[in-house]
Amino acid sequence: MKDELAQVRKTSSRRDFLKVAGSLAAGAAIGGAGVAATQPAGRPMVTETVTTTVVEPAIAVFRQVVQPAWEDALTKETVRIAENMEPVISHPEQDAEVQKKLAALEKKFGKKPNILIFVMDDVGWGDPGVYGGGAMAGAPTPNMDQLGHEGLVLTSTYSQPTCSPTRATILTGRLPMRHGILRPTLHDEPGGLHGEITVAEILSKAGYVTRAVGKWHMGENKESQPHNVGFDDFYGFLSVSDVYTEWRDPYWYPDVVYSQGRTEMVKGFAFDKHWVHAKKGGEIEDIAEVTIPVCSELDDKWAEYSVNFIKNMAESNKPFFLYHCTRGGHFDNYPNQKFKGKSPSKYPYKDTMIELDDILGRLVKALEETGQIENTLIFVTSDNGPQIEIWPDSGYTPFRSGKCATWEGGVRVPGIVYWRGVIKPGRVSDGLFDLADLFNTSIALAGAEDLLPKDRYIDGIDQASFLLADAGESSRKFVYYWLMNTFSAIRGGEYKHYFAATTDDDGDAVNPGGASGVTVQYSYGKCFNLFLDPKETHSYFIRRLVYTDIFLKARADHLATFQKYPPKQPIVQ
Repeated sequence: MKDELAQVRKTSSRRDFLKVAGSLAAGAAIGGAGVAATQPAGRPMVTETVTTTVVEPAIAVFRQVVQPAWEDALTKETVRIAENMEPVISHPEQDAEVQKKLAALEKKFGKKPNILIFVMDDVGWGDPGVYGGGAMAGAPTPNMDQLGHEGLVLTSTYSQPTCSPTRATILTGRLPMRHGILRPTLHDEPGGLHGEITVAEILSKAGYVTRAVGKWHMGENKESQPHNVGFDDFYGFLSVSDVYTEWRDPYWYPDVVYSQGRTEMVKGFAFDKHWVHAKKGGEIEDIAEVTIPVCSELDDKWAEYSVNFIKNMAESNKPFFLYHCTRGGHFDNYPNQKFKGKSPSKYPYKDTMIELDDILGRLVKALEETGQIENTLIFVTSDNGPQIEIWPDSGYTPFRSGKCATWEGGVRVPGIVYWRGVIKPGRVSDGLFDLADLFNTSIALAGAEDLLPKDRYIDGIDQASFLLADAGESSRKFVYYWLMNTFSAIRGGEYKHYFAATTDDDGDAVNPGGASGVTVQYSYGKCFNLFLDPKETHSYFIRRLVYTDIFLKARADHLATFQKYPPKQPIVQ
């Protein structure tokens, strides 16, 4: 760069020199920390560390950003597009804008868009750098951050309180009370997907190649296994990380490890202890028993499998749906040797976070190198908040409580959305997004709305226009929080009204979290303003009675849907 500047000095006026210097400085700045200075913004993903070149000062131009208008969703009317569908806020102009974008893409690529859903395990809202974590939390996430900065960061994405219910909700578009999985499935328990219609099943009918990779955890019974509920191929394990490793670790389970009788007892439990592979119409095949050393290699092996799948799909005339779920950062975290001790924190969870970020970068790089990046929607999220009880081997959230609770810390999760050339870079939105919405949105992108089930209630809504329009607004008015079979709360706008919750009293147990409390029904309710009080410590109920009728009606309307479409589990009132 210095040579180029020297040449310009000799041959140009001072004004022209400053222009060129500014341009070169901006080009170097694009690289940012840890990215080559010659790398164009957005491509490729972070793969190597370099020394940033110091350039001579140049004139910079500040461009003031005009504050966009904020849509007050709480005041908007909703429309019900079908009796069995959740009402939506209508946005006809942004719908038309997105349909125009999608039509142009289909003309260019000759097929519908690919969809990559990347689900991390127990990762907190505050773990990625774009949410205030990253380097601050001792685990930089440059790939997640790059996708966020060049895509859309959703600040109010909601999961269910625990993993199995969330995963089933993503795949069915239905709340746990409807699909039947209210809590994580345990050793050899049947799941709730038998009789359900999954997004993979619908997309398969629409011509998609569907693949599930990584953690499943929606039941080991044959009827709930991934290759029997719509996926063409599954490569991962059926349960959850700690089930395979915890009892093998002498630090956590000396009473089992050093007792032959108890070790044999656990080995005799009827759950599959293997990482497996299966194809649609076939049987499960064991690959390897999930020991602690094998566990540390799983995310790397799964990433390689997904990368190869992406590469193989490059020449296909069919689009794909890739549901990639990581093993990390669910406890216990045994980082891959390539990442062990490599985070600034040096703690296992943090080392695992930088591996997950690297894996995401590998998947995106594969899309880019095969020319599929401009025809792929990428959605990065977590299945619930961090498991506070097992700190420090857990994620970070700035909100109250964690996994297993309906407090924000348990259900408010990252939501990073990226689609090069489609999503306007730099968008940040606090519009409501429930992970159930991935079901409807994926089906809408596939143009398969006519395949949506009509014999059951669908809680998800199509959010394609929210995610893809340049100034998209959410089509969701309310988020409903269920604590297993107890209706807990409703969020509308910035307000969240509680009817019941789980206690998180630090006088009850050491290091309490969402799994440590007791479910309580509030006599009058609690109301929190999440703009003013995101940690939910100051109930505004008695000073916000004007909103009470809105939330009481919303609750009544929601519960009424269970009259015509009965829940699989009884509702606790």
